[in-house]
Amino acid sequence: MIIETEICTACESCVPYCPVEAISVKDDHAEIDQDICVECGVCYRASVCPVDAITEPELTWPRTLRSLFSNPITVFEETGVAGRGTDEVKTNDVTGRYRRGEVGFGIEMGRPGTGTTFRQVQQMTIALAKIGVQFERKNPLTTLISDVKTGSIREDILDERVLTAIIEFKVPIERVGEVLETLRKKEKALDTVFSVDYISRPGLDGGLPAVEQAKRLGYEPSRHVKICAGVGRPKID
Repeated sequence: MIIETEICTACESCVPYCPVEAISVKDDHAEIDQDICVECGVCYRASVCPVDAITEPELTWPRTLRSLFSNPITVFEETGVAGRGTDEVKTNDVTGRYRRGEVGFGIEMGRPGTGTTFRQVQQMTIALAKIGVQFERKNPLTTLISDVKTGSIREDILDERVLTAIIEFKVPIERVGEVLETLRKKEKALDTVFSVDYISRPGLDGGLPAVEQAKRLGYEPSRHVKICAGVGRPKID
């Protein structure tokens, strides 16, 4: 995002709208730190500037990734989905991506309210690749992993900063402990934050075996969950 300094009045109306604190007021105008800006477009879409000094520039590669991973109204060409994950990380209602006996994970890097770089994300993907997780191929981030066996991300994008990036993968239920232990160890080395989405199907008896597995390992999944029953016939039981 760009602020046209010659017409900006330094009213500071836009400052609180930036989720990564990239906007500051100096002398008689506001400025956007281009290194910090994640191109989320919040300051622009909020329409709070009284003189319309905020403009949305035409971005080029690799900076376009900042908008794709930070602006919720952008759509990934590779997946056809808006947002940083896949539709099914939120639904799983009919296609059965996560089968019984499997647990899906969504590691939301940079969330809440911190942001991250792909270099930071790569630290996590490499650690997860070492324990052999199955990365979701339709996830936007997975399309940027140059080698899924090692978890390495394209070299030309590592320093791009985004609001959040979601690493999606799945493992057999008996390997949940490995994943959680890897995440626990990695969090101490990261200069950002992440949240963990835990995705599973109920058992045939209506129980939640994946949740029980996490509890046995000493973790207490949040009670604030999203339950998607679906209205179609599942392709996979």
